[in-house]
Amino acid sequence: MRYSSQLVLMLLLISTASCLKKSNNETSDDSRYQPKEYVELKHPDWSKNATIYEVNVRQFTPEGTFKAFESHLPRIKAMGIDIIWLMPINPIGVEKRKGTLGSEYSVKDYYGINPEFGTKADFKHLVDKIHSMGMHVIVDWVANHSAWDNPLAKDHPDWYTKTEEGNFQPTPWYDWDDVIDFDYDKPGIRKYMTEALVYWVKDFNIDGYRCDTAGFIPTDFWDNARAEMDAVKPVFMLAEWESRDLHKKAFDMTYSWTFFDKMTAVTRDKKSMGSLVEYMAHDVSTFPRDGYRMLFTDNHDMNSWNHNMFYNFGDGLEASIVLCGTVNGMPLVYGGQEAGLDHSLKFFDKDLIDWSKMPYEGLFKKLFDLKHKNHALWNGKEGGVMVRIFNDKLDQVISFSRTKDKDKVIDIINYSDKPATVKLNSKHQKGEYTELFSGAKITLKGDDIFELKPWQYLVLVQ
Repeated sequence: MRYSSQLVLMLLLISTASCLKKSNNETSDDSRYQPKEYVELKHPDWSKNATIYEVNVRQFTPEGTFKAFESHLPRIKAMGIDIIWLMPINPIGVEKRKGTLGSEYSVKDYYGINPEFGTKADFKHLVDKIHSMGMHVIVDWVANHSAWDNPLAKDHPDWYTKTEEGNFQPTPWYDWDDVIDFDYDKPGIRKYMTEALVYWVKDFNIDGYRCDTAGFIPTDFWDNARAEMDAVKPVFMLAEWESRDLHKKAFDMTYSWTFFDKMTAVTRDKKSMGSLVEYMAHDVSTFPRDGYRMLFTDNHDMNSWNHNMFYNFGDGLEASIVLCGTVNGMPLVYGGQEAGLDHSLKFFDKDLIDWSKMPYEGLFKKLFDLKHKNHALWNGKEGGVMVRIFNDKLDQVISFSRTKDKDKVIDIINYSDKPATVKLNSKHQKGEYTELFSGAKITLKGDDIFELKPWQYLVLVQ
């Protein structure tokens, strides 16, 4: 039988299309080629649009107690805070203590309460009070090291790392000479520490932990500890670290020291904005979509090491606070920041916060009200991706949008100490907006020009 060339060509094309279709179907059904979310843990639902507040109980009130701190809860709630983070609540070691009161990160008893703050009953009352107001509470946990006079040092000396001479030591290479380093190659300390973590969740109903120097401890320890706590109740975990691997199964949120560093490079060190833009680019392209970053212009680490927020940010402080409240991540307020804390709090001695003025409370409230209501600013995959809006003053003005469902937020910030007349390429953001702080109605038409004073910020809401 003879076939025409046209028929042969037609059969060949049909056969090729069939093979391609089969190949594509095989690929689409092959799990090896399916995208997978990096974050496997489940965030507590209440954390999806949450903010966080760090409390140094010692310095918060003249009494420095849990009971005295309770009087501040109504205004903290009104400011828009969802998570109260208490710095360590455990008894402090006496041996090799620093200062008169010692470091709260030198733990003498993981099952005890620092008598400086009150009793276990006082602590339980505080937790219940925070919950009754619709907020949540996490506790600072120091799993990497203990005080020298923690009973574990005598009862289980094999749970600690040793010098070449066989003596206890601080974490290697550090000068933390008031503490000694645990050895997480030993199953005993893993079991003990996990059971202690579960104890406070189960018996006191706390909502999770901020874990000190979390990256010094093997990730598989945290993975298991999270699972054991989640079996009691869904917890929220913050790691004092900046690493992708902790987000997979253990921690909801990690620090963003990098963002802090990039902001201070511009505000304090007068460098170009290039490294800040690079951070934003990496956040969009390399950071796990459902991971949370903690963003701040001050916390107890930065306050101690780098003077204070005024030294680091100067006239750019408010613009930096606005950035922290609108870029991808969860904003932190360090206790006293809303009051304009103008010095580094002492770490080992009493140093009372002055609450007589509240210059930044209104700014935080505006930002946090918006975060709660506008889905574009929610955390992780619940929020909108940052999309750069190009402009003709890229060395001065940072501009971007975030969109989720029907909500949109646009930042236009002159992140410099010079005035700027800037034109935005806003053709994809056309529409009617309300400026968050002034209430002004602003229409974006596509090639929009703004006159901005040094450090001036606009937040457009739709």
